[in-house]
Amino acid sequence: MIDAVTKPKTKVKTKTERPRLHKLILVNDDFTPREFVVSVLKAEFRMTEDQAFRVMITAHQRGVCVVAVFTKDVAETKATARHRRRPRQGLSAVVHHRAGGIEEPSRPSSSAGAG
Repeated sequence: MIDAVTKPKTKVKTKTERPRLHKLILVNDDFTPREFVVSVLKAEFRMTEDQAFRVMITAHQRGVCVVAVFTKDVAETKATARHRRRPRQGLSAVVHHRAGGIEEPSRPSSSAGAG
């Protein structure tokens, strides 16, 4: 008689990992007009006038402000979108990744942002 060896059937479950999120950070400067910052926030991030004004004021008072959190590709696209509107304006947005809570980068001396 022949001894038959049977192997149990195993099911492989693939678990997809959620994409890492990146913060889009608005950096303040003394050159970009506040009205322009508000108009970009309204156009690119679909904010109301009041929301855009509060984000701009926060960046103005604190030096930086987290505008939104996106996947890497979307964050980079949004950060460079202001060049399509007015290439010569000095509005600066930084894409920053950090797991966990909000970390604000040190305030750059020559960056642009929310006048």
